[in-house]
Amino acid sequence: MILRTLTAGAEHGWAISERIQQMSHDALRVQQGSLYPALHRLERRGWISAHWATTANSRRAKYYELTRAGRKQLASEEQAWQALTTAVAQVLGIA
Repeated sequence: MILRTLTAGAEHGWAISERIQQMSHDALRVQQGSLYPALHRLERRGWISAHWATTANSRRAKYYELTRAGRKQLASEEQAWQALTTAVAQVLGIA
């Protein structure tokens, strides 16, 4: 979800969390205790990069953006998700 959110451009952690909540119509809420460790893992894997900048509220924040490797990983994750949801739908008799 983080990788997908960052396809729109660089964002700081709080904005990523808010965007996921908006995109899911309030069904998903990412807690800060889950978000920042996930961001650090994605950065270590090279799927996102980070830089410090000033927010619209004149505060310093770490902004994250998708890397080329992250775009490839997102495509792979989307394919895997489609395969999984298709398989579950078949088992449930929905497909």
